[in-house]
Amino acid sequence: METQILFLIAFIIWSFPSGIIRSRFRKMVYKTDSWLINIQPYFLEETKVLLGMHNIKKDENRRLISFYRFYLVVYLLLFLGILCF
Repeated sequence: METQILFLIAFIIWSFPSGIIRSRFRKMVYKTDSWLINIQPYFLEETKVLLGMHNIKKDENRRLISFYRFYLVVYLLLFLGILCF
């Protein structure tokens, strides 16, 4: 029970910057500065970029994609930690 609570606390803390990181990622993928991109349900292009099906040329964009992948993997591991422990 203690381990599950620790995972839950870590999960909540890790969630705080998710809106900002996802917003930057979506703006990069869809090449827009509009805030409306954050509430629109586009998933196909994001998935293609995350899986490496798009050729990204700028190093800054590659870093953002790598960081977002890392962020999502840690998010998934924390979620699995809550479920498993």
